Amino acid sequence: MALYCIGDVQGCDDALDRLLDTLGFSPSRDTIFVLGDLVNRGPDSLGVLRRLIRYGNSARCLLGNHDLHLLAVAAGARKHKKKETINDILDAPDRDELLDWVRQRDMAIYERGVLMVHAGVLPAWTCERTLALAGEVASVLAGPDHHDFMHHMYGDEPAAWDERLTGHDRLRVVVNALTRLRFCSPQGVMEFAFKEGADSGPEGYLPWFDVPGRRTANVAVAFGHWSTLGWLGREDVYALDGGCVWGGHLSALRLDDAGRHELIQVKCPQMLKPGKGK
Repeated sequence: MALYCIGDVQGCDDALDRLLDTLGFSPSRDTIFVLGDLVNRGPDSLGVLRRLIRYGNSARCLLGNHDLHLLAVAAGARKHKKKETINDILDAPDRDELLDWVRQRDMAIYERGVLMVHAGVLPAWTCERTLALAGEVASVLAGPDHHDFMHHMYGDEPAAWDERLTGHDRLRVVVNALTRLRFCSPQGVMEFAFKEGADSGPEGYLPWFDVPGRRTANVAVAFGHWSTLGWLGREDVYALDGGCVWGGHLSALRLDDAGRHELIQVKCPQMLKPGKGK
């Protein structure tokens, strides 16, 4: 059975179809792990959701910031922006069922020695702690209080993790790390304004995966979210957002039991120009 991690799809269903065809993907035999940002910006967010739902347990999906934005717009906690492409989901006759499926997705997954998140992991968190905290957020999203949480989820503060955090502040830090993180300080203070490559961060901040003493350095971490980073294939990190919606690639990483991982990509047409809605 083959396992594949797939980077940000962002509503590009045609590219996903071509990638899966390139992989020779069979839902009866293989499993795909989609690393968040399933929807938005691309032309067919509804088609992506319908495809992934159709694959059942053969498609295990994480939530990214764009997926959470879809839920927040549906809950009335965020405004729909003109350049977004989520109306096909919000206007679908089975909208409620689609949104319920999205709400029940994971925030982090660990499989075959690889920790999968959408954006990043704070340096103080172990793999086990990351999964536990991701589970706290997932439980709230899938539970009866999800509408209330959507109205408190956004904000850049607290900017760092503290075990004493409770309530919405605690959940917000976890969401921000797992779905928005690119740069943080050696002390784990997050920074969200800089979105270019790994060398573009402000003074005193590093890419989260280069922080000395990071407690997930003993496991490989696969993530998306950072299209300007490009492909990064180290023993400890795999960056898989190939910038599909910007005219880059949709990327998949084949996970091999023997530790021999293979990158597979398909070229994508440009749906947005950099700087437009980025």
